[in-house]
Amino acid sequence: MKEPAWLLPEVVISVHQMLLAEHGGTSGIRDEAILDSALNRPQQLFTYGTKVSIFDLASSYCYGLAKNHPFVDGNKRVALTIAAIFLEMNGYSLNAPEADAAVTIEQLAAGNLTETELANWFTEWSISPA
Repeated sequence: MKEPAWLLPEVVISVHQMLLAEHGGTSGIRDEAILDSALNRPQQLFTYGTKVSIFDLASSYCYGLAKNHPFVDGNKRVALTIAAIFLEMNGYSLNAPEADAAVTIEQLAAGNLTETELANWFTEWSISPA
């Protein structure tokens, strides 16, 4: 797999602010180091993992943001949105029903869904233009 396009921290922060403006919530970064850690997880996985797919990397973004809570509010929303943007940047569209996506991110945040299971979910619901 060639190196994917990565998300810059500024983009993630802007997406977070846009989601809060649209859906409400308290603005702010709770912990910059945790945000950096969440955003570096996929790159570390790409560099040191074996047989890593684009869906594993999307899952890594989503998992890191949802579980580490780098923002004051909106962590689940931004986690799923960032994963979808990452997939889009790398040639895939997340096509999951909104209700299914909401249940999936809640299950992840509650600890009832593993990172691997989330990667499988992304694989199932992503399409690539032919």
